[in-house]
Amino acid sequence: MITIDPATVREAPCPACSHPIAVPFLIDEQPLATLAWPESSAEARAMRALPLEFVRCVDCGHVFNAAFDYAHVPYSAKPNLMFNRGAHWSDFVRTVQADLLSRIPRAPVVVEIGHGDGSFLSALSEQRQQGRFVGFDPNGAASVPPGVNVELRAELFDPARHLAELKPDLIVSRHVMEHLSSPLVFLQRIAFTAAALGQSPLIYLEVPCIDRVLETGRTVDLYYEHNSQFTTESFERMLSRSASMPPSIGHGYDGEVVFGIARLGRLSHHLRTAREAMLYRESAAEAKITIERQLREICARGVRVAIWGGTGKSAAFINRYGLDRERFPLVVDSDLAKVGTFVPGAGQEIRPPDYLLAHPPEIVIVPPQWRARDIVLEMDTLGIRPASVLIEDGGRLVDFRTGAHSYRTGRTDDAVLFERDHLPDRLPGATVSAA
Repeated sequence: MITIDPATVREAPCPACSHPIAVPFLIDEQPLATLAWPESSAEARAMRALPLEFVRCVDCGHVFNAAFDYAHVPYSAKPNLMFNRGAHWSDFVRTVQADLLSRIPRAPVVVEIGHGDGSFLSALSEQRQQGRFVGFDPNGAASVPPGVNVELRAELFDPARHLAELKPDLIVSRHVMEHLSSPLVFLQRIAFTAAALGQSPLIYLEVPCIDRVLETGRTVDLYYEHNSQFTTESFERMLSRSASMPPSIGHGYDGEVVFGIARLGRLSHHLRTAREAMLYRESAAEAKITIERQLREICARGVRVAIWGGTGKSAAFINRYGLDRERFPLVVDSDLAKVGTFVPGAGQEIRPPDYLLAHPPEIVIVPPQWRARDIVLEMDTLGIRPASVLIEDGGRLVDFRTGAHSYRTGRTDDAVLFERDHLPDRLPGATVSAA
């Protein structure tokens, strides 16, 4: 029985499922195997050996080179176009093409990512002459024979731009994912973009399968250009995490290839989360404008303001809303260990709470809202009695003691906010109560 040495465990995010733990699989070094094409024996023998540190994800079983660096793979100089002329291989390809054609409209829009020599896309177009067929490959064939209804673009596929432009019915990518540093990230970006655009295209993916590598112990599949080595399980896991429903998985060419067909888009929970993030971003931007205005109104009246808290979240508040040391010099903190230090970024000296007895403030701002109740109790105990204690809530500064806010038990929705109309003459812009 083989014992697992915990010292050999790697923290390496899996390109297929993102699980962070992997174990060693094969360690070696080799020159580029498919892209170099040396023109002399001396050039061949002088080629740089690149590290093969293949590890295996313990979750989905994916095998990948943890030492892979895309900068060492010069596709632009020596593109690696697949050899597609073998009889058995050609039979497999024709079977795939027939299946895909049965799934798409009579006048489809088909996109191929990594079109290579363009033959696969051309074959589809010949049987759907009313459709639109667009290939993306910065290092692939630049043109097709005259009369073939295929457009080949020498550029990378950009999901945001090209999905919006083309609205494809089918996306094809064959023998591309194994070359990418982060194939799952790439697929999920396509899937999310499609969902955001209200699209739900089919996607067909095809990659080499290493199930037989594991069965037979062969090693020739493991070379530098193929960063990712998919098992059936890791391929299905990757595609499942990108699709809106379970994919259809199959094998071809005597099990040497694994392929999948899935439907993208319809990721309602992803879209909901994204919308929440966008709403937060917008409300945070509005809050910055509002709170900075309220602070300017306070400064215009010349009242003394103390900020309770000088590090952590309080420092974040001070820096976000521009409470500089000239306008807001008075900062105290309940933690006496911080006294005598200075607010990061703003530079106010942090003083002890009892400093406010000799320098009583009209307003105390409490950035850590969830601590406001304890801070008010601490002020009462020390005999510090400001006219108003303000916290940030709902994008505004609110009076903690008199306003309705998220940190009050039994609060109502009709918040009494920090408004000019509710202020005494000396303090426009705030709701206050007598101490």
